[in-house]
Amino acid sequence: MMKGPGIFLAQFMSDSAPHNRFDSACKWAGELDYVGVQVPSWDARCMDLAKAAESVEYCRDLQATADRAGVEISELSTHLQGQLVAVHPAYASMFQGFAPAGVNTPEAMCRYGTEQVKLCLKASKNLGLDAMPTFSGALMWHTMYPWPQRPAGLVEEGFKELAKRWRPILDYADECGIDCAFEVHPGEDLHDGASYEMFLDHVDQHPRACLLYDPSHFVLQQLDYLEYIELYHERIKCFHVKDAEFRPNGRVGVYGGYQGWQNRAGRFRSTGDGDVDFTGIFTLLTKHNYHGWATIEWECCFKDSEQGAVEGAPFIASHMIQPPARAFDDFAGGKVDKVAIRRALGLE
Repeated sequence: MMKGPGIFLAQFMSDSAPHNRFDSACKWAGELDYVGVQVPSWDARCMDLAKAAESVEYCRDLQATADRAGVEISELSTHLQGQLVAVHPAYASMFQGFAPAGVNTPEAMCRYGTEQVKLCLKASKNLGLDAMPTFSGALMWHTMYPWPQRPAGLVEEGFKELAKRWRPILDYADECGIDCAFEVHPGEDLHDGASYEMFLDHVDQHPRACLLYDPSHFVLQQLDYLEYIELYHERIKCFHVKDAEFRPNGRVGVYGGYQGWQNRAGRFRSTGDGDVDFTGIFTLLTKHNYHGWATIEWECCFKDSEQGAVEGAPFIASHMIQPPARAFDDFAGGKVDKVAIRRALGLE
C-alpha cells in the first residue's frame, strides 16, 4: 500500500526555528500529522552527507531523531547534486550556488555532483531506504526549441554523453540496492516521457533508472499526466504531491513571457488549489500497486508555506486508497460452476 503523508523538507528549511535543525523540523512535521520526511541531502541543517555515507551508526542516530518526532526518513534527495552531473557552460554561473565556491566549471561540477550522488546512494543504503529522488542535469536544454535548427546528430550525441555520465552512477546504485528516481522536469534533459525513453535506450534500460512522478510539471507542459502513469508505472518509485494550474491568455502561454510566477500561464499552486486531478492519480497509482511514498512538495506563488504545510497532510490522507480485500460484487455469487458457465454461454 502507498505510504504517507510525507513532506519534502527542502522548501521549509531556513535559519529560523523550527526549520533550522533536523530534530525540530521533524517535530514540526510530526505535529502536522506527517509520518515521513524526504530529506534534502545537501542541507547541512538536516544532515552531514559524507558522514552518513561512512557511518551506519550516524544514520541510526538520524533515524532515531526522526522516530522520536513520530516520523521516518522516506528518502534522501539529490536534486541539486544530480543537476550538477550535467551542466552546460551557459548555465554554469547560475548553478554555482549548488556547489562549493571552488567548484566553478562544468567539469568540476560534474565531478562534484557525481561524488555527492554516490555518497547519497551509500547513505540511503545505510538508512535502509530503496529510492533516491534526483535530477538528470542538462546538456541540451538550450536547444529545446528547434530554432535555430538543431544540427543533425546533436540529440543522439547529447544523450550518449548524458548516459556516459550516469551509467557508472546507476551501476553503483544497483550495488547499493537503490533506485535513482529522476524527477522529469523542465530544465532537465529528462523533461517528458519521450526524453526519458531516449535516456533509457542509451543506458540499456537500466533497472535503476527510475522515476519520481510529479504531475505539476506536466500541467505546465500540457502533457497527459494520467496516461503517463499508465505508460511508466513500473518505473515510478517516488511521488511528489504537487499542484499546478495552466491559464493561457492573449499575452502568455507555455513559455511564460519571462514573467514572474504570478503572471505566468503555468504556475505552481499549493496542493488542492490547482488543476491536478489527484483523485485520478491516486486511483491509477493504486491500480498499479505503487507502494512508495506520497510526499508533499510545497511550491506556491500565492499561499504562505506554513498554510500549505498545514493543509498538505490531511489532503494526502483524504486521497489515500485502501485496496479492496474482495470484489464489490462478490455478494452476487462467485463460486465456479462449470455447468452454469456453459449454460450462460448457450452451450448446455
